[in-house]
Amino acid sequence: MKRSEINRAIGHALDMLRCHGWSLPAWEGWMAAELAENPEVAAWLAARQLGWDVTDFGSGQFEQCGLVLFCLRNGLVGVAGERTYAEKLLVVGEGQLTPTHRHAAKMEDIINRAGGDLVIEFCASDENGMPTSADIEVPVDGLPRRLHPWEPLVLRPGESVTIRTGLYHRFYGRKGGGAVLVGEVSQVNDDRNDNFFLDPVGRFAQIEEDAPPLRRLWNEGAP
Repeated sequence: MKRSEINRAIGHALDMLRCHGWSLPAWEGWMAAELAENPEVAAWLAARQLGWDVTDFGSGQFEQCGLVLFCLRNGLVGVAGERTYAEKLLVVGEGQLTPTHRHAAKMEDIINRAGGDLVIEFCASDENGMPTSADIEVPVDGLPRRLHPWEPLVLRPGESVTIRTGLYHRFYGRKGGGAVLVGEVSQVNDDRNDNFFLDPVGRFAQIEEDAPPLRRLWNEGAP
């Protein structure tokens, strides 16, 4: 992805958050200088994968296949006193796909916070991580919903679904409804080691530096 494209995506996400009354932590806009001045906080944020994340999953077509995320809180697995949970905000564009993936360690709730409708499709996996033809039951706001493999589940603003570990899922904004502001509440999140995609993708964008960064991405390393 070009840095200018990442900047536009973050700018759009910030506009959407302001529109719907969401505020981010003070360190949201920290760049290299602020991180260097606060090395302990910078190390704390980096270890927990907190902050901005923009990816096109290696597609080269961000508007069709991509995602903007902001990780608000997270912990470290197995460390005493650490959070055992995580929270993210996601901005999903109309028709913008997040490819099929599952998590081996993380159970999560996906919540349509505001905007358009979010469409999620599911498929069960076997003990080897391969898709199966079995029907799926997922809790939608706590009420069981039975679905066929890849049957679309539409979440309107305010609705949520619980996704258990091992369950393949992919999602996108429904056409005609605009971008979707999505919340994710989960067990501890590890984007380096707990994303298992059905087809090979690049989880983090390869960046072409054609403009100064508007925001630093959490996976870009120490300043």
